[in-house]
Amino acid sequence: MTDKNKRSTITIAKNKIWWITFGVLCGATFVTRFYKVLEPDHVCWDETHFGKMASWYINRTFFFDVHPPLGKMLIALSGKLTGYDGKFPFEKPGDKYDGANYEGMRIFCTTLGALIIPLTFLTIWEMTKSLDATFIGTILLLCDVGFLTLNRYILLDPILLFFMSCAIYGAFKVRTLTDSGQPPFSSRMLLWQVFLGWALACTMSVKFVGLFVVLFVGLRTLADLWNILGDLTKPVTLTLKHLIGRSITLILWPIMLYVFFFWIHLTVLSKSGNGDGFYSSGFQARLEGNSLHNASAPRIVAYGALITLKNHRTGGGYLHSHHHLYPAGVGARQQQITTYTHKDDNNRWLIKPYEREQVEGVVPVRSGELVRLTHAATGRNLHSHRERAPLSAKFLQVTGYGEDGIGDANDVWKIVVSGGKDGDEIQTVRSKLMFVHYLQACVLTTTGKQLPKWGYEQQEVACNPNLRDKNALWNVEDNLFNDLPKVSFEAYASGFLERFLESHAVMFQGNAGLKPKEGEVTSQPWQWPINYRGQFFSGSGHRIYLLGNPVVWWTNLIFLVVFFIIYVINSIKEKRAEAFGRPIPDGPERSLLNAAGWSFVGWVLHYVPFWAMGRVLYFHHYFPALVFSSMLTGILTEYLLRSIKSYLSPELGRTIYHCAMGIIISTTVYSFYLFSPLAYGMSGPLAHEPNSTMSGLKWLESWEF
Repeated sequence: MTDKNKRSTITIAKNKIWWITFGVLCGATFVTRFYKVLEPDHVCWDETHFGKMASWYINRTFFFDVHPPLGKMLIALSGKLTGYDGKFPFEKPGDKYDGANYEGMRIFCTTLGALIIPLTFLTIWEMTKSLDATFIGTILLLCDVGFLTLNRYILLDPILLFFMSCAIYGAFKVRTLTDSGQPPFSSRMLLWQVFLGWALACTMSVKFVGLFVVLFVGLRTLADLWNILGDLTKPVTLTLKHLIGRSITLILWPIMLYVFFFWIHLTVLSKSGNGDGFYSSGFQARLEGNSLHNASAPRIVAYGALITLKNHRTGGGYLHSHHHLYPAGVGARQQQITTYTHKDDNNRWLIKPYEREQVEGVVPVRSGELVRLTHAATGRNLHSHRERAPLSAKFLQVTGYGEDGIGDANDVWKIVVSGGKDGDEIQTVRSKLMFVHYLQACVLTTTGKQLPKWGYEQQEVACNPNLRDKNALWNVEDNLFNDLPKVSFEAYASGFLERFLESHAVMFQGNAGLKPKEGEVTSQPWQWPINYRGQFFSGSGHRIYLLGNPVVWWTNLIFLVVFFIIYVINSIKEKRAEAFGRPIPDGPERSLLNAAGWSFVGWVLHYVPFWAMGRVLYFHHYFPALVFSSMLTGILTEYLLRSIKSYLSPELGRTIYHCAMGIIISTTVYSFYLFSPLAYGMSGPLAHEPNSTMSGLKWLESWEF
């Protein structure tokens, strides 16, 4: 047999092994993911949120959420196509589905979650061309019970992780094509770049943390362009062509898709819902069933009108009051004033001249005039005095004071049109208003801080001595006055671009302001890599507990440290070799270390930013980083085994190599078998109770299963 035939035979054999390995992992993935996928048949954890949102999409009812829309739209589409009618309430975890067609949505999310495993296999192979590294990195992710649990329910996480995995695979596929000298505008190169741009747009359109993979792909693209520019055998124009191609496919194309997804979102959700109040009056005028849609109101505000005031702060609510008083020790025990993001009769105020109860005829309210605002439901006047605000020490308290509109001089406010002049008429919706207290010289504002339970978790209203407060702007929304002609609110309705930008402003503020609910299990970033504490997905008789496989997670953590040490040592060696003019070895080990480096960069980008976040955080936020750390462990394992093997005789090296591989694989698979009840369901006593089948698996006291 000639050398050429031998090489051909070896190549065919390697291809067969590759396909067998890939097929076995795909088969194991779909068996483990779809086993008991419809159990439990009740609402689990955040299915209560995303199932409910799917219902709203199917019913075309507008709502507010802190995440972009694509993931929820896909869940709704899968439900619609499989017979779900959007009527199940998804009120709380544990509610039985009782005949609701939830199966299609759960199977859809599970399918995308299952596809992450073969995508990870293809990615590591693209990075290393090493089947052993690829197999280990993939099986670590396959055998992680936490990753299994997170990707089996009606959640955004399997959708996010799927698109993220597509983006990572696409980035390294483009890298391979670039290294092979593929022309920048060849059909193959453009096809993969379009795929990568699509994946980036979809990832960002599911959750804003998709920005981390955008940064990762951006760094990978810059590295590609730098390598092309550094190749002195190629003209600079080649780099420019690659730059132009990637600017179109990886910047413009994803932006267009991202905007298109929002256009679908805003078009589908055309009916008024419980999220209207987070948005501006112009935004609400587009929603069918909203009091502003196809409605009309007087163009100007007159004394005696019944009005609502909406704060211009992003996501700002309506000026609101109710019969309840501030508690003892919180300023004066007078009636509470808050902002409330939902429409309510308690948002209505009667606007009157400061010195009398009524006026004859129609008298427009003008900028610079002194007014009183009387709460329609309770008859108390909007009031401020020298008492400290409930939450903001430097601000003054705002209360409801008086009886049937009769109060004192601290009820008097000067109404000012921002950007206008004294004497300007106050216009419905259009005028941005400030209310300056006549005696205290402070401006009516909302701080955005959430009041405790005594304030029904509504937002604090206070009076700020700093008259430049950007949150002190209000507009009249409802304007009830029968003696003036009415104009259609269609004139005030926002266009698509305005609604697109406002949606983002509201989402960003909502994300930043997320606080834990009472009794909710939260966590800190330092707890995640060590698998410190999990989270119940389902309680009672069929317990599901989100917890990482400790063998996988702790191995990943060790290998992150080992990689850092190896990288530092190798960097020093290369620097010294360069200084002494010695050649730097460029073999498989160097390629593996480079691939491990990119995995480490991905882990850092998907983990470290959480340390700087002020919002509430949860254990499941770590799972995108877990993908990268598992890839790193697989690649670094191959690197270490190759390095050890190089110091031994060929026969002993092969023996140790294969024994180590066997131990790693068997330990990982067995640990999955041990901890799989956490994902598939536990019953009987808890691990710390007598006669529990899980007692030997509670390796940390902080684990609660």
